[in-house]
Parts: sequence; structure tokens; C-alpha cells
Amino acid sequence: MGILPDDVVIIRQSEKERDLSVITVNCPDKTGLGCDLCRIILFFGLNIVKGDLSTDGKWCYIVFWVAGNSSTRWGLLKKRLLGVCPSCSSASGIFYYCPELQQPPRPPDVFLLKLCCHDRRGLLHNVTEVLCELELTIKKVKVSTTPDGRVIDLFFLTDARELLHTNKRKEDTYNRLKAVMGDAMISCDIEMVGPEITACSQESSLLPTKITDDMLHLEIPDELQNLQTCSSVSVTMDNSLSPAHTLVQIACQDHKGLLYDILRTLKDYNIKTSYGRFTIKQRRNCEIDLFIVQADGKKIVDPNKQRALSCHLEMELLRPLRVAVVSRGPDTELLVANPVELSGKGRPLVFHDITLALKMLKSCIFSAEIRRNMIGDREFEVYRVLLDEGESLPIPRSKIEGAVWNMLMGWD
Repeated sequence: MGILPDDVVIIRQSEKERDLSVITVNCPDKTGLGCDLCRIILFFGLNIVKGDLSTDGKWCYIVFWVAGNSSTRWGLLKKRLLGVCPSCSSASGIFYYCPELQQPPRPPDVFLLKLCCHDRRGLLHNVTEVLCELELTIKKVKVSTTPDGRVIDLFFLTDARELLHTNKRKEDTYNRLKAVMGDAMISCDIEMVGPEITACSQESSLLPTKITDDMLHLEIPDELQNLQTCSSVSVTMDNSLSPAHTLVQIACQDHKGLLYDILRTLKDYNIKTSYGRFTIKQRRNCEIDLFIVQADGKKIVDPNKQRALSCHLEMELLRPLRVAVVSRGPDTELLVANPVELSGKGRPLVFHDITLALKMLKSCIFSAEIRRNMIGDREFEVYRVLLDEGESLPIPRSKIEGAVWNMLMGWD
């Protein structure tokens, strides 16, 4: 089957601000493609309002209706979406699917951004926002404040454009940071780091039992009733409507990255989606219908497998992220955790949204770090932020927790 290269990803931008833009993807299929596409759309700050997906197992056709904004970089979005579509070979300007071209991606180079600056409220979010705009993904971070009021930021980054090793890309990054930081910047240095440095940055520190116990008891909804959750989620499975597929029907409340959370769960279970439809009804209520098969191409008939998948989907939609505010001695610490895909990829823009929520609360950050922790048999990306309450009136912990949760869910 052949297709012109310009037709693999087609984006039709809305003419009016309130109208939806339409993204169409027509390419060879692979397990987890929908998840990869949704992750990119989420990274670009777009909300999927409606979606349709169909595939014959070899070729797929996907349509997303998205709500964007005037700052969306549509050309760059198209390039990134093309980047995750399975490779094709070209002949006479037409692309053909070649399975032999599929190679495992090379691990990206990791760079260390060392930033020293004078402290001021909201500065960490401003830096994070610039890094996101430059497509520099924050893998790890260590932020600390010195007694004399200076801030030392260590960001471990990967570059989606794979150009951070060049002087031009480094200079552009420096200039963008300087423009937003102004006189607050003292020094800025970027260097590539080896695997031994990256490995050291991943050493886990102990987490409070409030958040580890929560993660270890994902299958017990009663234990989550006092923590931040979405509203009720319904997941049902039916094998009677299709001779070849299991129908999964989901009814839940919309949140930022909802379709990504569903598809990443299916991807981790190595489940293939042959047909799917996603719509948002009134008052953020969503309905999702998915016709799925296992990796062997057969429907799911084992009741234990059905129950395990239903439970996992339900819990991931009830709590796609875990948010807690705890005591750390006399200080207050914010913890946010989200599961990492089996592919090693984490949820985009989490640190961006955390720092934005704290900036809007006018809450100062004394230190922050991002690490990955194995809790049970799952890997989580854990964000720890130590708040600097200073001499100002302390913000109620419930307000901090609620504001961060709402920002992460897109309910701000």
C-alpha cells in the first residue's frame, strides 16, 4: 500500500478560535501508535475532544479533533507526529511500508544544564516553560537554594531536535533563558554527560509511606477515598458484539491526557486496538468504545485477564497521577508521581504544570527534584518539591494539593 509523504499526517487548522482543528494520521500500524501520538499531542498543549481510530492490523487511519490555541506550532507538531509513525520507503514520491526498516530507536544523548541565578518567585516555572518551548525534555532535575539566596539548578535534558551538542543550539538555549531571567542569571553551562552520571542521578531516595502505600494498593479503590481522584469510572467488557474482538466501553470524566492514559495502559498490556471512538459529552463526561485484541490477534476470553485489565484501566483513570502534601520536619513537601510507560517514557509537562500551579499560588520553591522510583513492580516518575513558606502566611495544604491536582487534570 502506498501513500504520498504529505498525506501521512494532515492537519486542518480551525478558522475560528472556538472551532476544533483536525489531525489525520494515515500510516502503517504498530502496537502503541495511538499512545505515542497522544503523548505528542499532550506535549503540545492540545486537548483531544473527539477521536476515531481504525486499523486492519497493517495500516491504520486515525482522526483527532483537538482544541488548541493561537501559539500552537502546527508545523513542528506535524514533524513530531511523523517521527513516531512507522518508517516507510519511498519510490517515485510514494511511501511504502517496509517492516524491515523498523529499528529500535537509539537512546537519546543526555545533557546537563547547570544554571546559577538569584532567586525570585516563579523563576523555576519560567525556566521550565522555556525548556518546553525549545523541546528540551527534563529527565531529571535537582534544584536547591543556598543560604545567600542563590539558586543552583541542575537539569538533565534530552533534545527532541538532537542538536544540543552544537554551539548554535546551546547559544540559542542560553539566549532564550537569558531573555526570561534577565539580571537574575549568574551563569549557565550545558554539557553532554555520560551514562555513569545519568545513572547516579537515578538513585532513589526514600518516599513517605503516604504515597508509596497509595501506589502499592492500586487494586483497592476504598483506600483512595481520602485522596485526590477523578469522579467515578465505569469499564465494561463484552465479547458478544464481535466475533473477533473484545469491546471495551469506558464512561468517565474528562481530564488532560485522558486518551493518552487509556492507550498507554493498553500499550503496556500489549493490547492492540482495531477500532476506537472517543467523544466528550456535556459536563466533561466522556464515552470511549474500543474493539481490542491480544498480541496473538485473539479476543480476551479469560475472565481473570478481563478483570485485571478492567481494574487497571479503572485505577489509571481514577488517579492518573498521585498528588500528596506531606510534612518534612518543620517544612512542607509536595509530592507528585505518575507511572512510567514500559518503554521508559514519562508523562509530558508534569513539572511544567506543577511549577505553574505553585506560581499562581504565589508559593516559593526552596528545592525540587525529579527521580524515578521502583515501587512494587512498577516504575514511577516522582516529583518532590520542598516549599519555602518564609515569613508569609502558610497556604493550607489542601489548597496546594487541590491547585496542583486541578492544573495537572486541566481543570484550572
